[in-house]
Amino acid sequence: MLPGGQSHGALRGVVVLDITRVVAGPFCSMLLADLGATVIKIENPKDPDYARDFPPVLESAAGEKFSGFFAQFNRNKFGLTLDLSTEEGKATLRKLARSADVLVENFRPGTMDKLGVGYPVLRKENPRLVYTAISGYGQTGPYRRRPAYDNSAQATGGLWSMNGFADRPPVRVGTIIGDLSATMYAVIGTLAALRHAERTGHGQLVDVSQQDSVLSLTENAVVSYTVDGKVPSPLGNEHPFVKPYELYPCKDGFVFFGGYTDKFWRLSCHLFGRSELVEDPEIDTMAKRFDPAVYERRIRPLLHEWFADKTKTELEEIVGDAVPLSAVKDIGEVVEDPQIAARDMVVDVEYPEFGELRMFGSPIKLGGTPAQPRGLAPKTGEHSDTVLRALAGLDEAEIADLREKGAI
Repeated sequence: MLPGGQSHGALRGVVVLDITRVVAGPFCSMLLADLGATVIKIENPKDPDYARDFPPVLESAAGEKFSGFFAQFNRNKFGLTLDLSTEEGKATLRKLARSADVLVENFRPGTMDKLGVGYPVLRKENPRLVYTAISGYGQTGPYRRRPAYDNSAQATGGLWSMNGFADRPPVRVGTIIGDLSATMYAVIGTLAALRHAERTGHGQLVDVSQQDSVLSLTENAVVSYTVDGKVPSPLGNEHPFVKPYELYPCKDGFVFFGGYTDKFWRLSCHLFGRSELVEDPEIDTMAKRFDPAVYERRIRPLLHEWFADKTKTELEEIVGDAVPLSAVKDIGEVVEDPQIAARDMVVDVEYPEFGELRMFGSPIKLGGTPAQPRGLAPKTGEHSDTVLRALAGLDEAEIADLREKGAI
């Protein structure tokens, strides 16, 4: 284990080489690091991860700057620089691969092969290596070489066409769901392949596409098309068939209300003082309330009546423990939310030069080996010497030679 590495966690002892940038790859390796893996972030010394310049920015008293964005997605990692365009850099990566369990990269397919350090090469160095490749369209298929961003996946995975309102152009999902969904599937695939490698001694390629990942998030869209020939279109805040199940205005904002089942509808009627509606023959069953005309004429006006003169907090206090009703909160409200605090989902990390950084914690709660999200992100190449000594077996003279040749 590297000096200063994690001594706990479910993935303690697992070594991950992280040759990624921006979000999809760094987030994947960060989740592994939070769970105890030793993650080595490898950056080109001449062209490091450009997310290091993304806002918001922490600033030290001396004027040094550090990206809070970068810090959040690269915590708990060691920093190593390595120029893979040099022969010395390639040779060093091959040495590191012999000691690694996992390598994660998010280049366009073929880039690592062109550099001479793709999976076929590294597999010869270490047959048990799990090689996780995250890309826009995957390692196979006619689009494999196309450049891609999150929006590319939202556009080609179908999600963008479904989001927004029927009378307006489609709207992208308001976060980088293409990157984030690929991250989750990459972590799942990596852990599955790692389990297989530990059992058999054989690693494998884990191929995760942003387009594939987004498509899998489109709920019933695929089967609606393949079974009924229906192409889903934007529905705004409505569900395709479940009603009531959407956004409703209240005194100080909006709430989501999902009391559509017969059980939840009955409870809602009682809690809002309209018990007689439980037996109303026009709206007494879920199937009747799903009817669009009945919903617009009877249910929607009723909910507006119930919610209009009450605040988000008041509505949650009335029905929150009995019926699915949730305040629509902005990020400021979420960060200060007592449930978020109870779940340790906003963590404080102290950077010696820059002060405190508050960022999201780990959503993975393990009873025996909890995740540790309060780690620092490395400066560019901060741990190069330590990593090369511990994992590549290089001595001081060899490391100095690599530095002189510009390989690190």
